[in-house]
Amino acid sequence: MKKLFAVLGNPIGHSMSPVMINDLFSFYNIDAAYLPFQVKEVDLHDAVKGLKALGVSGFNVTVPHKSKIIPFLDGIDELAANIGAVNTVVYENGQLIGYNTDGPGFLKGLNAFLPKITDQKVLIIGAGGAARAIYLTLAKENPLVLNIANRTIEKAWELIKECPYSVFSSACSFEEASESLGEYDLVIQTTLIGMSPKINEQPFPLNKIRNQTVFCDIIYNPLETQFLQEARLNGASIQNGIDMFVYQGALAFEKWTGIFPDVERMRDNVLKQLGGRTC
Repeated sequence: MKKLFAVLGNPIGHSMSPVMINDLFSFYNIDAAYLPFQVKEVDLHDAVKGLKALGVSGFNVTVPHKSKIIPFLDGIDELAANIGAVNTVVYENGQLIGYNTDGPGFLKGLNAFLPKITDQKVLIIGAGGAARAIYLTLAKENPLVLNIANRTIEKAWELIKECPYSVFSSACSFEEASESLGEYDLVIQTTLIGMSPKINEQPFPLNKIRNQTVFCDIIYNPLETQFLQEARLNGASIQNGIDMFVYQGALAFEKWTGIFPDVERMRDNVLKQLGGRTC
């Protein structure tokens, strides 16, 4: 009997996950289908109940439902609970259990650029949902410093204070971050600034950066944001958001099937889908 998997969001038509995941099912000869469902917030509870009644094997959750779905699940793991958001749900022993693979996906994708976070000085730009997932995931890895820069410094401090892990963190403004970039080994841009169609924007100028610093931007459309372009021109190593997207999907696939998939195949698939709309 064919297994059912899904992704819930609103909107959902832009999602590249169905093509990426269905290709993996075919590649690994798994009799399954992964379908996108556009679900309004008012219908979210009914959608979850419906999927459970249909015997769904698992599903993904994307904006704007990652936090709102939690009350409708039977349980969530520790990291997802601390983040306050779920992007992957697994049907386990008659229960829907929620996980968050966004932060772990970012960390796995980072491995080729920076094999370990321990003893590194890290700056996260932004304090929204993606920043929270990455911040709490990295906090468990014992970095030397894990600071947050945000337009609203109070929001950054809130995230720091809610962290259950022991890590040295401070909050700063974009202006302060721009002047202190030379202090960091890793800088992670998590805001929507620079995303298509506003591709000529970036959070702040990149001053005094070091060649050894790794600059990441979780945006992948365009493939190289203004932020990354400036970092590259100043000699830094750069990484766009494709790795995070691919690895969070790979970790979800592993939870559903027990197979950690071919991430290069997934990456190539995403690049093909982006095609002519990378800027």
